[in-house]
Amino acid sequence: MDLSHRTVLVVGGTSGIGREMARRFAAAGSTVAVGGRNPEALARLAEDGFGTFRVDVTDAASVASCRDAVISRYPELDTVVTMSGVMLLEDVRDPAHFETARTTIDTNLYGTIRIVDAFTPHLLERGAGTFITVSSGIGFLPFPPMPSYGASKAAVHAYSEALRAQLDGTGVEVVELVPPAVAVPGRQNANPHALPLEDFATEVMDLLAADPTPREILVEGALMHRWAERDGTYDELVAQRSKALSLLPGRRV
Repeated sequence: MDLSHRTVLVVGGTSGIGREMARRFAAAGSTVAVGGRNPEALARLAEDGFGTFRVDVTDAASVASCRDAVISRYPELDTVVTMSGVMLLEDVRDPAHFETARTTIDTNLYGTIRIVDAFTPHLLERGAGTFITVSSGIGFLPFPPMPSYGASKAAVHAYSEALRAQLDGTGVEVVELVPPAVAVPGRQNANPHALPLEDFATEVMDLLAADPTPREILVEGALMHRWAERDGTYDELVAQRSKALSLLPGRRV
């Protein structure tokens, strides 16, 4: 992927990995727009020279409005990154967890599908372009305190695979980014094993620039998640990660 002449929309790019990717695309020479819900964060990004658009991926009307505004301002748009997502703890013993599951799946899975559906006609008409979907290492190796998060990201992986097959031959490519734990601003101490954001972003951009671009963007820190079943480490790693159930209120492991 030539990163120097792209016109990129990062949906969910107001913070964390999304914001860093937006900055890296811009630094490489691409024209970059960012979509998100936080007006203050969007205003700061606008001051830095990014195109900014309000969008709520759980609202079909908001997605459609964002699409129209983006294509009107950037008719040459050729890359759409579906970065929006939530990570929520969830205790399945508590019936109230269903609302957490609903929110997680509506944002992470349906939100991805809404964005892809909105921009597919534009990219097909161009005859070239790229969707970058964002799953997670947790989609391949569950983190038991976040069951719906893992399920939603596993679904994004499966959807990305099917989307790639359906768009084969159209000129529209599908690349799946599979992040491991990343130390984003404000949460640097949440996981001592998390990759520094800058190191993660550098590795991601190097992989995106490879020729050919991999179908899955797997930084070294994500490999143990992606290939746990193949490598015979899956059961052991899930058992280790199950110790984190102590994070749930009132739970002891």
